[in-house]
Amino acid sequence: MKKKTPDFTVLNHTADLGIRAHGTDLRDLFENTARAMLQTMVRIRPGGKAATIRLSLDGQDLADLMVRWLGEILYLIAGEDKVVLDVEIDSITPSHLRASVEYVPFDPELHEIQCEIKAVTYHQIDVSRKNGLWQATVVFDL
Repeated sequence: MKKKTPDFTVLNHTADLGIRAHGTDLRDLFENTARAMLQTMVRIRPGGKAATIRLSLDGQDLADLMVRWLGEILYLIAGEDKVVLDVEIDSITPSHLRASVEYVPFDPELHEIQCEIKAVTYHQIDVSRKNGLWQATVVFDL
């Protein structure tokens, strides 16, 4: 997978962390939002043999799908000690996505946790199209 730098802004939020990510289409938006969360959470030095897993998720709408998507990635990191290196959306609709997630096992010699996110919240969640671009606003519980 070709790693891409996400287009996002960190938002000031009391006791939480918010981001606003952008994308040219839904695939780009969901990839950029995940990459923004990852870049905020972990500093990675090269090393380790990467593996790939496939995810398939359902949501009631785009906002719910975004929370579930980021929650799955957060679980891989916090629950399974896997450092996610990159993501690629294979297919997406307003209520379903399939993705490939590239990861390595956590190694304290190579990975530095910069920000510990406890949860992806529904607070102020927004996934919408504005001025021809897709935009997501997501708040994380720290």
